[in-house]
Amino acid sequence: MRRVHFDLDVLRSFATGVELGSFAKAADRLGRSTSAVSAQLKKLEDQAGTALLRKSGRGMALTEAGEVMLAYARRLLELNDEAVSAVRGVQLEGRVRLGLQEDFGESVLPEVLGRFKRAHPRLRVEVHIARNAALMQSLHAGRLDLALAWETEWHTQPMQHIRSMPMRWIGSDSGLLPFETGEPLPLVVLEAPCLMRTAAIDALDRAGLAWRIAFTSASLAGTWAAVKAGLGISVRTPFGLPADLHALDSAILPTLPKLGLALYRSEAEPAPAVARLAELILQQLEAE
Repeated sequence: MRRVHFDLDVLRSFATGVELGSFAKAADRLGRSTSAVSAQLKKLEDQAGTALLRKSGRGMALTEAGEVMLAYARRLLELNDEAVSAVRGVQLEGRVRLGLQEDFGESVLPEVLGRFKRAHPRLRVEVHIARNAALMQSLHAGRLDLALAWETEWHTQPMQHIRSMPMRWIGSDSGLLPFETGEPLPLVVLEAPCLMRTAAIDALDRAGLAWRIAFTSASLAGTWAAVKAGLGISVRTPFGLPADLHALDSAILPTLPKLGLALYRSEAEPAPAVARLAELILQQLEAE
């Protein structure tokens, strides 16, 4: 049986097109023509011996074989990029100071730091978990090289917008909305200043709904514990949401705005180690 060797460039076009939801966008990002990317996809399907994409409305969707191929493509590309980084960056030394919120500690940090450590064993990463305002202050003061934070009015630092994330009302199965009794809505919030706390209060005030602060916490872990206990509901994005909590779907609760997520840098032209860590963070968030 003839061995098949998948082309990594072809796999990258395939994975990028799926992630962006458009192969035209993938062609633009990769610096190729749309016709070249289409030819690559045909080559990949010929090598696979089966269709990887099917028509879905006006767009395309993955077939079952396409889903399997995408999983392997991501693994192969990750290993390739890690090998390139390791060979080119073997001499990198020093430290990188990264700041982020608790939301991303469990879902982003372990994978990113593991890949970074394998590729750059001589580099030291210092991680600071803090609230959004504290992260921006530390970045502005030069105490951080990178900060994964919510977008605010702070635009003095170089930043890259990652995505807009919806804010949602978060509750537990035991947390019942108290509107039937006419009592104010109990809120579980972080200590002020807090972007999501402000968004929740503003939305309730505009809707004319009564509310009260039922629980205040200095940490996200404390917030989740209070919501799980049924002390009230909170506001957060779906990112990093504990499995036993869920977004509430209620016609009574007002719609909340979206919140921008960005990667901030202390320098417009960061050091190679900082740039590499930033690249890994962006790759991980794209895969989420």
